[in-house]
Amino acid sequence: MRVLEGDQVLVRIFIGEADKWHHQPLATALVERLRREGFAGATVIRAVEGFGARSVLHAAHILRLSEDLPLVIEVVDTSAQMEKLEPILDEMVPQGLVTLEEVHVLRYGPRKPPAGGDASKRKKKR
Repeated sequence: MRVLEGDQVLVRIFIGEADKWHHQPLATALVERLRREGFAGATVIRAVEGFGARSVLHAAHILRLSEDLPLVIEVVDTSAQMEKLEPILDEMVPQGLVTLEEVHVLRYGPRKPPAGGDASKRKKKR
């Protein structure tokens, strides 16, 4: 497991839900690529409404669901690791918005197992 603490870098990648990469949703392809490249983690957030450079409104309404809602992919990692991100974005994300900011990581690590040990080894009570 990697250790990630202190001052790091947050990158936000704003794309559309309908964006594709080789016939696969771009968000899925990008997250899979970042995982293969050893990034600390990535999260895809689906927005309910938004517009971009063309000022076209994309929104989820009760009567009509947009098929191209805004997505934000957030990636936090070291500045050294983020240097590997730019060529990936140049290759996979031809349009959209990408922002970068410094963040301070307080905590990073896997979930701890529940108290009492591994849940899969506990007997079921009836």
